[in-house]
Amino acid sequence: MLIKLHELKTFKKKNFNYYLFFGPNIDLIEETIEKIYKPIFSKNIFNYDEEEILKNSNEFKEMIFNKSFFEDDKFIIINKATNKILEIIQEIVSSGLKDLKIIIKAGLLEKKSKLRNYFEKKDDVIATAFYEDTHQSLLLMVQNILKDKKTNISSEIINLIIEKSKGSRINIANELEKILTFNKNKKSVLLQDVLKLTNLAENYSISELVDQSLAKNVKKTIKIINENILNTEENILILRSFLSKLKRLKRLKINFEKSKNIEQTLSSSKPPIFWKDKIIIKQQLNMRSLSEIKILIKKINNLELTIKKNHQVSDQILNNFILENMNTTNSVI
Repeated sequence: MLIKLHELKTFKKKNFNYYLFFGPNIDLIEETIEKIYKPIFSKNIFNYDEEEILKNSNEFKEMIFNKSFFEDDKFIIINKATNKILEIIQEIVSSGLKDLKIIIKAGLLEKKSKLRNYFEKKDDVIATAFYEDTHQSLLLMVQNILKDKKTNISSEIINLIIEKSKGSRINIANELEKILTFNKNKKSVLLQDVLKLTNLAENYSISELVDQSLAKNVKKTIKIINENILNTEENILILRSFLSKLKRLKRLKINFEKSKNIEQTLSSSKPPIFWKDKIIIKQQLNMRSLSEIKILIKKINNLELTIKKNHQVSDQILNNFILENMNTTNSVI
């Protein structure tokens, strides 16, 4: 049966053993499992990827059906699930085992998905959709954490944390914990303390700078450059990030030119592309030709040595490279 997210706390107390959690909000799925289910389910927790189960299906079912003398019950989490796991799940559910809890984690599932339909229509199993967070839902999350900790933080700081965390609940929770620990004996949380404590700005800026540059988003790229003062080591990290993302972009571009289907290209990528990155990668594929990507890879391989030899002007070298390869003559202010 289909159960909304806010109803899960009620249904956890009832006699349900099998759950399907699906949708793009992986962070919220993880948070729900950690806070609601792990505390009340078995200590015998097992994690599997679907691919691992399918390759060793007989061993997996033997482990399920042959109750160990040392284990009273089992809590199994199945990751990266698709329709391929359905037949095994149906067999387990129909067995009527009572000492077993299974949570199946899937990404986006279409309405016609067999796995989704099975869990939505069957009365003794649960399906819950986890949709993308909005700014409002993340704000509510932060407010609940602060209320629990009996702490107040200004709206400016809260919005900064949410923005720099790129919508990741896990990043937000980690940074809040760090800030609250540091300010344990202080009356108020100051913006300058937050900027010193968090590593969000650096991590965000490097990845975002590379992404926006490859997508030829000139204004956003220049804004990030202007907001950050980077040393030689950080400039090398940026170059290596460029190289890594360009190699992925090259592979995707080749696959896209074969399939002519952007969604298929992104969904079949290995390693998988996180849903939040798909929009910017689509822009990059649209803005960069395969020949251009290959040229950039060669340039970057040579540029790292140049920066190491001229570390005093590494910022200027890197910035010139970034701006030149967005086909713009804009200068950094």
